[in-house]
Amino acid sequence: MDFNLTDDQQAYVASARAFSEGVLAPNAARWDAEAIFPKDVLAQAGELGFMGMYTPEAAGGLQLPRLDASLIVEELAKGCTTTAAFLTIHNMATSMIGKYCTQTVIDQWCPDLVSGRKLASYCLTEPGAGSDAAALRTTAVEDGVDYVVNGSKVFISGAGATEVLVVMLRTGADGPKGISALLIPADAEGISYGKKEEKMGWNAQPTRTINFDNVRVPVGNRLGSEGQGFAIAMEGLDGGRINIATCSIGTAQQALEEAAAYVQERKQFDTAISTFQATQFTLADMLTELVAARQMVRLAASKLDNKHPQATTYCAMAKRFATDVGFKVCNDALQLHGGYGYMKEYPLERHVRDTRVHQILEGTNEIMRVIVSRQLLMEGALEVIK
Repeated sequence: MDFNLTDDQQAYVASARAFSEGVLAPNAARWDAEAIFPKDVLAQAGELGFMGMYTPEAAGGLQLPRLDASLIVEELAKGCTTTAAFLTIHNMATSMIGKYCTQTVIDQWCPDLVSGRKLASYCLTEPGAGSDAAALRTTAVEDGVDYVVNGSKVFISGAGATEVLVVMLRTGADGPKGISALLIPADAEGISYGKKEEKMGWNAQPTRTINFDNVRVPVGNRLGSEGQGFAIAMEGLDGGRINIATCSIGTAQQALEEAAAYVQERKQFDTAISTFQATQFTLADMLTELVAARQMVRLAASKLDNKHPQATTYCAMAKRFATDVGFKVCNDALQLHGGYGYMKEYPLERHVRDTRVHQILEGTNEIMRVIVSRQLLMEGALEVIK
């Protein structure tokens, strides 16, 4: 087992770090304060290949392993958590299109999506159904060569500012076998958008409700076969959990570095607070837990890449642990800054706000515990997960 990065992986990290430090970090505070969605910067990320990281090569993407993509996302999150998080959502939707749509649809949409010239939103959550994809109520009824779509989606990242929607909806009976996925142009007739939500964090990307009122969508825009949507959604959630966990790790790493620098400069009683044992213990715990979380995320990504039979469980464990640790490290970094950590002049309060939502997204961490405990209680699970 080799934990060292390959030459290619080191090159990906270096490229992402340069972009993060040179483009994202200098602007992150302003984007947050002014609620700016930096579409032009996402297009720049596309020029580096970061908008189609695991989209198939045949569709114009890099088709990277999820582990390699995670390395990139961690560096981007150090510069701007919110922008990195949206980038991963776009990547998820784009990869689904590149993997499951017809060649005609791929040719129509993927060149602009993998380049970042156009952006995609992933539409799963509904007012009464979050990560419970089998409970979806938005419907698509076949009518000739089209589906007619009715219903609504909530908490959709990028909604109102993206060009493509990948929508999970019901085409059949209740339950998971009745779920399908459609690519819907974001400006299709019959689509309306709610107000931009006022959020605690993630202010550099818009979040809105999407309403579908008799929206006609060609049957040819379906991803995969009818009834395959639930499987596609579950596949997306596994990868999404790696993504959001990685965003937490990257942000926490940045917060830790900022805290370590600050405590060496800040003096109390004529001595740097870095010399205080309480400070040293706090930093040691932050680093230890962060490294453990990073290794768990990379292990889960590797399991996903290798199609391990328990990959879903590993992804759930990594998401639960890394997002909890990420938030705690950011909060501890704020505490080490004292009152200054609470000021917007410093980035710590933004790190705390932006990482808090990670404990909720892609299934709350309570749901992650349910997934893991169910696997643990199954016969033979203890022999698999060890």
